[in-house]
Amino acid sequence: MDQGNDHGGDLAQAMGLFGGTTADWIDLSTGINRVPYPAAPASAAALRDLPGRAARDRLIGAAQAAYATDWPVLPLAGAQAAIQLVPAIAPPGPVRIVAPTYNEHAGVLRTAGRDVQAVEEAQALAGAALGIVVNPNNPDGQRWAPDTLRGLADRVGLLVVDESFADPHPELSVLGGPCPDNVLVLRSFGKFYGLAGLRLGFALGSRALLDRMAARAGPWPVCGPAIEAGTQALADAEWRADSIARLADDAARADALAAAAGWPLVGGTALFRLYDTGDAPAARARLARHHIWTRIFPYSAKWLRLGLPGTPAEWARLAAALRA
Repeated sequence: MDQGNDHGGDLAQAMGLFGGTTADWIDLSTGINRVPYPAAPASAAALRDLPGRAARDRLIGAAQAAYATDWPVLPLAGAQAAIQLVPAIAPPGPVRIVAPTYNEHAGVLRTAGRDVQAVEEAQALAGAALGIVVNPNNPDGQRWAPDTLRGLADRVGLLVVDESFADPHPELSVLGGPCPDNVLVLRSFGKFYGLAGLRLGFALGSRALLDRMAARAGPWPVCGPAIEAGTQALADAEWRADSIARLADDAARADALAAAAGWPLVGGTALFRLYDTGDAPAARARLARHHIWTRIFPYSAKWLRLGLPGTPAEWARLAAALRA
């Protein structure tokens, strides 16, 4: 499962290979919504003052409402910040991760000296001291029913469910049920809301688990502008519903374009799609010549992951590139 720690979202490689400036490129190498929430500019107070408890509590309340849960919430600087804290709270013993998946889960644990075993199905996590599953999974979109994961929790020491791409798929979340003592759920704010630069995410779980994480995260793990924008966005139920509907339509639109280009669908979510291109490096280069950057993976010679365009002009460029 050694996938390296490569990531999408950095255009330096694209420009080095295919030229252009940042403004020339459409970056579809991530699963970040390219129609971001129209957050208001940060207030002077959010920039000037240390984040206070009242503002943090408002953010927590907005997150609980948006995720339809009463689980305790710990705001952090992105889901990645929560991933970095998992080794510190994980019990000793076998570690298993459903793979292939987001490479930082294994990378962080290996850096902490843990042996990590890759498994293909969530049920294979049973018996592990620490089990990790991304639902829906990145990059193939594999998904598990919440009841399946809740039942699995009884057979794992600590079960981490990474729901970073679950916002457009709320039916997949385990957060609708009771909060077990040994389940930690990770949520990303930046992906669905298209504001990844704010670095905001959440860990949800028992108060005992979150208290251990909070002690290591420090007194101000989230900045004032992120708290302000996050509270505003999470409270906007109309925008959320409209975006879920639009993303579902856009995913189908991308699949139709890819199918016409001869790329069958492997899987995906409403924020990204994964295609079997036959030759992933060649497929990426084909789009890159039109200054469209995508994601390929060191463990597959065929898979290309495609984020969804945001504007009509971006859709037109993608369609033209796939026809060329």
